[in-house]
Amino acid sequence: MGKPVQYGGQAVIEGVMMRGPRESAIAVRLPNDEIEVTNVKLNTWATKPVFKLPLIRGFVALIDSLIVGTRALTFSANRSIGDDEGGEELGFWEMALTIGFAFGLGLVLFVGLPTGMAHLLKGKVTGDVWQNLLEGAIRLVVFFLYILIISRLKDIQRVFQYHGAEHKAIFNHESGQELTVANARSFPRLHPRCGTSFLLIVVVVSIFVFAFVGLYPLWWRLLSRVLLMPFVAGIAYEVLKFSSRHLESPWFRWLIVPGLLLQKLTTREPDDAQLEVALAALKGVLDSGQELT
Repeated sequence: MGKPVQYGGQAVIEGVMMRGPRESAIAVRLPNDEIEVTNVKLNTWATKPVFKLPLIRGFVALIDSLIVGTRALTFSANRSIGDDEGGEELGFWEMALTIGFAFGLGLVLFVGLPTGMAHLLKGKVTGDVWQNLLEGAIRLVVFFLYILIISRLKDIQRVFQYHGAEHKAIFNHESGQELTVANARSFPRLHPRCGTSFLLIVVVVSIFVFAFVGLYPLWWRLLSRVLLMPFVAGIAYEVLKFSSRHLESPWFRWLIVPGLLLQKLTTREPDDAQLEVALAALKGVLDSGQELT
């Protein structure tokens, strides 16, 4: 017997994507108010043994999630407006450009901006330790402001409701109770394995990792942050997985508290119709026979 699968997913446009080890299921509320569930085979490249090694698997999981998530968002956006074909599948170069743009924007906001601002203040804040702490503090502020700003957008708030529905559905499944709207409604919308928590851990871990790298010249400071990002993501992934498996221990429970607090911004309380969609996505992936891995 293998270990039970830890299911996860993401909110999409008017729906939820849930994924198992071999397939994902995308449930979308159509314009006619029906729920459509579509199962999609996952690529197998991320399941290679070498990509399952500690530290490596964190960065691989991040890339894989970006690819799967981008495709799910594109599909759901088309289906939610009544596109019967679900839109054309993104080609390799379209996917590469989309992922590249997302990475580029992330590097500018969370690497270039904090690093550049800290460097400009080197005359007032001196010493490697203080410079790294300042850079990390700026990165945390930028990250928080980014989440706060997008959480104010009306369309994003609806997506965040589906995000909350996704968490409640997963809690419902993990409790062993029957998957129903009434049961799912009773669970919290904040989940310890959420991607929001992962991103926050990445920001915090980067402060400690970058502290061991030289600050000057500026081009090296920027380049080192980019080169070390896979390592930072790998550590953050291991911290998230370890803490989520030891929630019964008060020594580790505190690790997830900041991420849960941040999820108060990235999730909203869903209505019953949204819970119904999230449960449909979860049932879709469970029905494909992926319970054990």
